Amino acid sequence: MLRLCGRSLALFLLAVSSIAQVPTPVRIADASCAKCHAEIYNKYLSTPMANASGAAEERPHPPSTVRSLAGATYTITNSGHEGRASLLSTSSHGETMTVPLDYFLGSGHLGTTYIYGADGFLFESPIAWYAASASFDMKPGLAGMQHAVPALPLQSGCLRCHMSEVRRSDAGTINRYSNSAFLHTGVTCESCHGDSSGHLSSGGNALPVKLARLDALKRDSICINCHLEGDVLVERAGRSALDFVPGQSITALVAYYVFGGKDATARAVSEVEQFAQSRCKLESGERMSCTTCHDPHFTPASEVRAAFFRSKCLSCHTDAKFAESHHPENKDCVSCHMKQTGAQNIPHVAWTDHRILRLPDSEKQERPRTKLSKLTPIFTESASKRDLAMGYYKAMLAGDRALEPLAWSQLNALRDEITGDAEALDALGVMTAARGDGAAAGGLFRRVLALDSNNLTALSNLGTLMAKEGRLDEAQRLLNAAFATNQDIPGLALNVARVDCMAGSSEAAKKALRSALVYNRGLESLESLSTQLSHCPAASAR
Repeated sequence: MLRLCGRSLALFLLAVSSIAQVPTPVRIADASCAKCHAEIYNKYLSTPMANASGAAEERPHPPSTVRSLAGATYTITNSGHEGRASLLSTSSHGETMTVPLDYFLGSGHLGTTYIYGADGFLFESPIAWYAASASFDMKPGLAGMQHAVPALPLQSGCLRCHMSEVRRSDAGTINRYSNSAFLHTGVTCESCHGDSSGHLSSGGNALPVKLARLDALKRDSICINCHLEGDVLVERAGRSALDFVPGQSITALVAYYVFGGKDATARAVSEVEQFAQSRCKLESGERMSCTTCHDPHFTPASEVRAAFFRSKCLSCHTDAKFAESHHPENKDCVSCHMKQTGAQNIPHVAWTDHRILRLPDSEKQERPRTKLSKLTPIFTESASKRDLAMGYYKAMLAGDRALEPLAWSQLNALRDEITGDAEALDALGVMTAARGDGAAAGGLFRRVLALDSNNLTALSNLGTLMAKEGRLDEAQRLLNAAFATNQDIPGLALNVARVDCMAGSSEAAKKALRSALVYNRGLESLESLSTQLSHCPAASAR
């Protein structure tokens, strides 16, 4: 029996059913490659890419408890449900929810997080293991929260660089998967070399994608796909990063933007951006790439790591002074020229500076900064006005409200050009509603629904607008259509319950809150509203 008020301690175990087909690890998925490429296959199995994700029980850490500022405690154990690692979340209200963890995400070099499924939904744990501190702590952005952390929906875009053959979530949902969200854990051979079926069926005569045969942009796209985020990543109209296949340009699908003047070492996943700024890359041009120094199939052991990368440096720096007299007391080039630097948006993490600075200590002083209000495209061909406008919009949603006028002016100027672009219309509708023009916003959301009847943003926002206009029947229809497949979203549940209450449907309102509380145990906003539902007005004819 679910208890909503939190007056007594209760234990809940979420049923796990999000993984319809059990994903296979790299060692199984790539077994066909091992028949001819055994040495490469065996070396690759120990690399961070091959181990970028896996079954949770394969990455155990000492049991630990983390307490949030809101008073909630999160405990990881190694002997949970059915012998798997489990996450125990205890709310400040005294209720406890236990979920068995399905998979880990992260090679462990920097850290590890865990994911779990419940009733078709996929979520990320609110705490993560950080290698630098050898301990668990709250995930980035959660440490300062003054209230219980809601369930964290895990979207397919967050999986695509850690798993292989990642699938889209169900239509109209953020994190619900009727079938498997991904088919393989870790990064498989096909993730970089493309579909191998033709290669296998032809006995090796049909060649897979080979980086050395590609032009520079297509070659580098294979690395850029997962090792570059910039400040803002924008999927182009009607395109998805999930559509990327080796041999094409990633910038045909996405556009990358950075704020002018911002230090490339201040953000995570910026290795490619830093490398492009290095003197090594600038002077070598297209002939130098990530694989000049990195062998994707092999990670050198710690005892030979310095010598391995030194040999890469000496392959270009062939003057005898570098091999013989340049700091003979320290053969580790990386320790001086690629020092560790922290990313401002990821605590407890140190990243290798890929700018390959000649004199790191003297070059620590920051270059003169411009105001961080101008987005600049990087590694992106033909960045469009639409992409730039969406970049400012996404940066605004990420927390920089000062960018709203710029996002509005640029996107509004494209109003006649985005009539078939659901994502851009959604963005314009959100900003139009925020500016107080509900009628115009409603028209934009209706246009989105004409393009995509399952669009979550349009359904929920148009439903809210209809409720404000007193059109409760339509508001209920729209909001319930959105909530039918998104019962885990607290904000949506609150809106459904409020509109149901306004319509005199107190039982329907309570049911919506109970549904959301299954995934968000102890969330104050849901529990608070549930105590107020006795004040719903009686239903009246409309």
